[in-house]
Amino acid sequence: MQDSIKEKVIVITGASSGIGEATARHLATRGARVVLGARRSDRLQTIVSEIRAAGGQALAVNAAEVQALVDAALQEYGRVDVMINNAGLMAVGSIHKVRLDEWQRMVDVNIRGVLHGIAAALPVFQQQQAGHIINVGSIAAHKVAPGGAVYSGTKYAVRAISEGLRQEGGAIRCTLMSPGAVDTELPYGSSGEATVKALEAAYQTAIPADTIARAMAYAIEQPPEVDVNEIIVRPVVQGF
Repeated sequence: MQDSIKEKVIVITGASSGIGEATARHLATRGARVVLGARRSDRLQTIVSEIRAAGGQALAVNAAEVQALVDAALQEYGRVDVMINNAGLMAVGSIHKVRLDEWQRMVDVNIRGVLHGIAAALPVFQQQQAGHIINVGSIAAHKVAPGGAVYSGTKYAVRAISEGLRQEGGAIRCTLMSPGAVDTELPYGSSGEATVKALEAAYQTAIPADTIARAMAYAIEQPPEVDVNEIIVRPVVQGF
């Protein structure tokens, strides 16, 4: 039986490390054609080169706007099947510290970035009458912890946007991926040294990013009439 992921064109934001990188590599081994975007263009080019060397199909797009990713995918492959809005920022710390710059960056990346990804992909999916949007949220979209009020707020927004998109999607599928502690660079987005050290300790039991990549593949490989709406994946020992 042919792999249902094979030949699908999949656009991934935040693909230079962590979940985005792991997902790109995993889906490429399944035969997908991955179009990758991230701020670190040198790292992105290395990932693409390694995927191609292993026999996969990958394209790096060095652009600030997610629309350019979708445009490049259309130009190179003629369609887009899946849009993975993965780029994210976690800057946690007491709300009483009033770190407006960090709050704004999280709103820009975690909320506006997802909306821009949806806006870029939806017209293509509407024209194709098919498509799949995967938004990477967080376990913090389900529970608020001290120090995580604003971060959770942005991820609750992603959860609400995803549910609204699901309800209005028609033939367009929508999945919210909510990871718990995953071995990525996410804990290093906070400016407070004590906060980073606390997160490093908490993330000692983090699961590999490839775990989330395989969960993404599960949602993508379902037949067109099946929509996996939400997946929560976290370490067995994680209490939060």
